[in-house]
Amino acid sequence: MRVSTMLSIANLSKRHPGAARPVFSGLDLAVAAGEIVALIGESGVGKSTLLNCIAGLEPANTGTILIGPQARDIVRLDEAERAALRATAIGFVFQAFHVLPTLTAAQNIAVPLLLGGIDAKQHMARIETLLARVGLAGFGPRWPATLSGGELQRIAIARALVHRPALILADEPTGNLDPRTADEVLALLLERVRDERASALIVTHSRHVAQSCDRILTLTPEGLE
Repeated sequence: MRVSTMLSIANLSKRHPGAARPVFSGLDLAVAAGEIVALIGESGVGKSTLLNCIAGLEPANTGTILIGPQARDIVRLDEAERAALRATAIGFVFQAFHVLPTLTAAQNIAVPLLLGGIDAKQHMARIETLLARVGLAGFGPRWPATLSGGELQRIAIARALVHRPALILADEPTGNLDPRTADEVLALLLERVRDERASALIVTHSRHVAQSCDRILTLTPEGLE
């Protein structure tokens, strides 16, 4: 039986302007539908840059990045097309949460819907369901300033999933949390990604986080191992 691929990278290279060396070059990577892959490596090797290239937040110099069941190459899209693809096919969980302080928890979760031109009011049941599934039932009206770091990251996970993306990108999703909360949030993230039948690429320095994923890849100056 053929297994579909939600992320396929071929011969990807990235060099910052004026830099003597590329951040990485000739990278090949595939993430299957429903697969959760951990990406580890030393600081400064380009893990976060790779995620940003995959999301179309930074331009790659060469190569292809095919995303979702339609295998659209985000490298070849213009900015409006990249934003549209992010709004439909990609969910992002950041280390620093990036929860907007002027929006309630429910409004933060709804942001990807709004970016995709979807009326969030028609999807309040989806938002409330996700709040419950991340352990925050009834937190919709709460303001970010009243939430703990673990609760903010739970909001970020719900936000990444609300538009049912094919691919979740997570950049050190437990890096700003204490060990106990980190374990709880990690278990929740993996559970929710699997429940939504999404694929995921998770950048982490934590060997524990990596070992909880389906596969571990190491990014080195020589490439992916």
